[in-house]
Amino acid sequence: MSEEKGKIGLWTSTALVTGNMIGSGIFLLPASLAFYGGISLLGWVFTATGALLLAKVFSYLSRLVPASGGPYAYTKAGFGDFAAFLVAWGYWISCWCTNAAIVIAFIAYLGVFFPILSNEPLVGLTVAIFTVWFLVWVNSQGIRKGGNIQVVTTILKLIPLLSIAIFGLFYINLDHFTPLNLSEESNFDALGITATMTLWAFLGIESATIPAGNVKDPKNTIPKASMLGTIIASVAYILSSFAIMGIVDPASLQTSTAPFADAGALMWGENARYFIAFGAAASCFGALNGWTILLGQMPLAASEDRLFPRVFRKKNEHGVPVLGMVLSTILVSGLIMMNFSESLVKQYEFIILLATLTCLVPYLFSMAGFVIISIQKKIQFNPGFRWKLLLATLAFSYSLWAVIGSGSEIVYYGFILLMAGIPFYALIQWNKNK
Repeated sequence: MSEEKGKIGLWTSTALVTGNMIGSGIFLLPASLAFYGGISLLGWVFTATGALLLAKVFSYLSRLVPASGGPYAYTKAGFGDFAAFLVAWGYWISCWCTNAAIVIAFIAYLGVFFPILSNEPLVGLTVAIFTVWFLVWVNSQGIRKGGNIQVVTTILKLIPLLSIAIFGLFYINLDHFTPLNLSEESNFDALGITATMTLWAFLGIESATIPAGNVKDPKNTIPKASMLGTIIASVAYILSSFAIMGIVDPASLQTSTAPFADAGALMWGENARYFIAFGAAASCFGALNGWTILLGQMPLAASEDRLFPRVFRKKNEHGVPVLGMVLSTILVSGLIMMNFSESLVKQYEFIILLATLTCLVPYLFSMAGFVIISIQKKIQFNPGFRWKLLLATLAFSYSLWAVIGSGSEIVYYGFILLMAGIPFYALIQWNKNK
């Protein structure tokens, strides 16, 4: 009885899934999507469907491979060390790209209070760099310090999202949705790009594969929490995006650095801008804090499996892999500086597409790994397997389509970044076999 008392149930697990997914993505995405118009709502729907497929297959995998590590563990079980390394490498790239994107969104909403951050790129850059390194210092003091920040910001993040999503529906102007496609791209290409961009907001669905020891009745709880969490986030995303596009005219939305705050000001007056912006900035700050922890923890897990350099498993006196966090944050800083001359919205769009692409690779391996692991465990002839195989095939196809939709430039840079990891893998194997 005492062991069960310390475990989390369905609703707590669902809240964790939803909380992990809702970070900074939704708070700046409406401005990026405004360049494409109403067709981006179809991108949201398409992405939500793909995310549900991925969540369902991840729930199957959580039963087949009851180990921590999510896509990394599934890839290792299905494809072996090299593929697992590529997945870990891709995840690591995704982590520091994600941090760069989140801090851009944070600066954008902070700019509502301090306009110089949005008007003077160099000032915005300086504050962004300071913020990422400040959170490295906070988290280097131990997990509890970062956890305290996370609790407060998780509560605050729901305020602007739910306010706009619910009350904004009463302020809709349907003329803002015509023509359907505002871009110069074809409808098919515009749908592909917006679907990939919106997938950024769903990154984290794999976090539903929580270690079984922390959950009551994990075989039933984790799959249900995966689906419920994804559904809740999907509804919140689509409703709030629809509301913002209907409230703010397309031309203004395209140049907005804080779309939720702008929508709040049009609905309730100028003072509401600060109320909404505060909640959005707090959400971005909290998400940045959480992903800063992952900058050290993700490569630590691969390093302990001897698939990442041993430098990433070095810990300080607080048990934190601070050196890994520092090395990763140097890359975060470089990515921010490399793009700071672009507008905030365009900079954000480039980075989220790159982060999403590098996260799609683990998804592809995981979906294919489901088939291989099923064969290894000899369950391919079990009742209902054909249905699961169909879902895995659809999820794989969706992930591949999202890769194509990200565009040739993003695929180019993403492929180079992934392939750049191969010499490190070769060096690791050399050291293991000395």
